Amino acid sequence: MTENATGTDRRMLEALTCPVTHAVLTYDGERQELLSKAAHLAFPIRDGIPIMLVSEARKID
Repeated sequence: MTENATGTDRRMLEALTCPVTHAVLTYDGERQELLSKAAHLAFPIRDGIPIMLVSEARKID
């Protein structure tokens, strides 16, 4: 298994897409977020679990 420092499977992260645009997400290991450049949103990863709710995402530029 290819887990990162938080115990999240990297292959699983690569399979996720933005729930708004269905675009590819970029993993930010430092901030523990998945970034959707298309939707300008950052989805948090908490305790190794990606939170893919728009209501939990923060806006990014």
